[in-house]
Amino acid sequence: MNRSDQPGSDAATRAAEALSALERALRDPQLDEAQKRLLGQARDALLAANAETEREHERYRALFDAVPDPVSVLAWDGTVLDLNKAGSNAYKLPREDIIGKPIEVLNPELPEGHLVPVWETLRRGETYVIEVTNKRADGSRFPVEVHSALLRQDDRDCIVAVARDLSARAEAELRYRELMETVDKGIIVRDATGRITHANAGAMRILELDTRLGLEQTLRNDVWLTLDEDGREVPEELRPATYVQRTGKRVDSTVLGFYNRDKGVLKWLSVTCVPQFQPGSDKPYQVLSMFSDVTALKRDSRLFDRVQDLARIGGWEWESGSDRLYLTDEAARILGQAQVPATMHDMLAALREPDRTALQQALRQAADSGAGFAIECMGSRADGRTFWIGVIGEANSSAAGTNMTGTLQDITERKQDEETLRVLARTDPLTGLLNRDAVLGELDMRMGDLAAGTIAVLYIDLDRFKAVNDVLGHAAGDELLVAAARRIRDATGTEGLCARFGGDEFLVLCHAGDDPGLPERIAGRILDAFSDGFRFGSEEFPVTASIGIACAPEDGQRPQVLIQNADAAMYDSKRRVRNSFQRFTPALVQSQQEKLKLEAQLRRAADNNEFHLVYQPQVDLRQGRIVAAEALIRWRNQQLGEMRPDHFIGHAENTGDIIRIGRWVLREACLQAARWRDAGLGIVRIAVNVSYRQFLGEDLAATVRDTLREFSLPGAALELEFTERVLIEDAPDTMRTFAELRALGVMLTIDDFGEGYSALNYLRRLPIHGLKLSQLFVSGVPGNSSDIAVCQAVAGIARSLALGVVAEGIETEAQRDFLLRLGVPVGQGFLFAPGLHADEFGYRMLEEQRRAG
Repeated sequence: MNRSDQPGSDAATRAAEALSALERALRDPQLDEAQKRLLGQARDALLAANAETEREHERYRALFDAVPDPVSVLAWDGTVLDLNKAGSNAYKLPREDIIGKPIEVLNPELPEGHLVPVWETLRRGETYVIEVTNKRADGSRFPVEVHSALLRQDDRDCIVAVARDLSARAEAELRYRELMETVDKGIIVRDATGRITHANAGAMRILELDTRLGLEQTLRNDVWLTLDEDGREVPEELRPATYVQRTGKRVDSTVLGFYNRDKGVLKWLSVTCVPQFQPGSDKPYQVLSMFSDVTALKRDSRLFDRVQDLARIGGWEWESGSDRLYLTDEAARILGQAQVPATMHDMLAALREPDRTALQQALRQAADSGAGFAIECMGSRADGRTFWIGVIGEANSSAAGTNMTGTLQDITERKQDEETLRVLARTDPLTGLLNRDAVLGELDMRMGDLAAGTIAVLYIDLDRFKAVNDVLGHAAGDELLVAAARRIRDATGTEGLCARFGGDEFLVLCHAGDDPGLPERIAGRILDAFSDGFRFGSEEFPVTASIGIACAPEDGQRPQVLIQNADAAMYDSKRRVRNSFQRFTPALVQSQQEKLKLEAQLRRAADNNEFHLVYQPQVDLRQGRIVAAEALIRWRNQQLGEMRPDHFIGHAENTGDIIRIGRWVLREACLQAARWRDAGLGIVRIAVNVSYRQFLGEDLAATVRDTLREFSLPGAALELEFTERVLIEDAPDTMRTFAELRALGVMLTIDDFGEGYSALNYLRRLPIHGLKLSQLFVSGVPGNSSDIAVCQAVAGIARSLALGVVAEGIETEAQRDFLLRLGVPVGQGFLFAPGLHADEFGYRMLEEQRRAG
């Protein structure tokens, strides 16, 4: 590299010119001695400055070439001004072949204008980081991570770029993992949230962790007590890993005690915590904790006693012959007596029966057998407060007699926690109300004494809860349940007992002996409490309640019967009109029996050949010709008569029979398509509705594939209509099933689009072909402005997503004309034909063919 090419060469040139001018001036004979002396001093100073500059340049070059990574200095336009020795070695090019060349000589793939974002970032005072692929002289490529910073040099802004070779990173990471597992030190890795992501074998061994349990389970904070060297508990925010995560500063060789509450074992560890940063970040993305076991070095008695105090563990020794008892300070504090017990008799006196006798027997048996014992006892301190202790002891026999030693641990807090757990066992953890078991117990107890008056049960079910839970997720669903429980509890006040019975169902128990109108008044207050919607962010969802009321003894003399009848009344209320309450009546029993009878007959309907299909034509709205058919199921039962689908499909969904029925419909429709084909009608596409339960309950793609193969039909002969609910199931299985069906050539349509909680984000991701515009909206056009708006919106969505649209429920010419103007090409409804038997549908198709021919 020429000196003129180096950074700072302009300044060196100017210095050389100045020195030359001074030399010429000194040779001027007209100068007097004083002037020559001054010029000589200036020349000497300039020579010294030049020498210092040269030394600075040599130091710069030495440092520049000492950097192990390739470093380049670039002009504003990307021209390479300088390159260190590591760069020349990395690119396998002499420095002079790179200096003065554009940066593209090292990275040919850089796009035009690539320096624009670099300069923007650097002028904000930030570092620009990017991963690119650089080229060596032999044409081989290697990945680098380039860190660029602003450099002011020769009165101009330059870029200094450091390139880190990433080729060996994967290999280094593998060696890093292998090293972690082979070192004898413990290593624990935490992510940015503090969650433990890895513990090596050394950590598992030192901490004596159970490899069968997960790290989160074995290293929970409630299992481990962290102590400093003086035996004080270390707050969470000051523990090394937490401190390093928060500050980004390293913590070296800090001795801490870790007490395992479950095992009663104390470990002393020397801990070093190191933050690890992602390139360009000032916050650690993970913290590495390395530690070794120094328990053997921490047997100092004063510190050990202090630790025992914090763990509430005391020691005792009993000389059985003299009955003398020796206690550590912590053991004496735990017993809390006015005078420190000096004999075992004194300690036993502090205990309550029957625990006093139990400890006496344990001591006697241990002395006789030489075995150890462990027992829990309750006692009273001098101030009257109750305490619980865990006593562990073992016998030590010698020629001098039998002594016993052991530990005394204060377990009062644990016993109190156990009592709290007994309370929690009766409480629903989400809402804080009584849980199912607790309210059943309460109802059973109250119904055991009906002489005290009438017992009423209010069975409450939230309307539209499932919609909120499905659309917004389980977290919002839980939030809704908590808010609903609060409203129910506030509306009930002190006049009833509230419980969460399960899911979105609640119970209220109340005495109504002297006030028969109380259950209805409570129900009314609960309905009023649900008059306001529930807000989630900026959205408000109207969620109401349906309530059933049953009273004992007239509506049932056993808890399960009373609850079952209240449940029946609630369902009747929901069926009639939501956001209301209904008293149980004997007529509801008849309704329940009819429901059970219907479900029993429905289960046998397929085996008895009671189902048949009719086919409603789908027609070209402009020309009126048939383009497809929708298969509609009908049920004729000898006992129940002709049943409309809206009378039995819901029951089939609830019982799960819809899966079997749906499979029958699919096969029957394909069989009919094959018959029409064999009769010379060609391939008539048949649309079949698929239940959401059927979609989840079987391998739908495999069932469709096997059925099409059975009748030698192409996928184009079949159209599957799904409800909007599949749109919110963004599971991989859902996407895979739709992709497999589409690959078969099957048409995929969303039925009754616009009635539910559709989400365009889901709609655009599913590989569907079309939407069906619900007759709920078609029935209102062209007279109803709201229905017009919905139809326009659905048609617009379909156009924007390149989806087809079929309108259902067309009954008038006015509706057809409106839909044609809207751009809807295909429709079905009574204007054209109802559901037709297969022969009648085939006859109409033949007629169309005849007219077309």
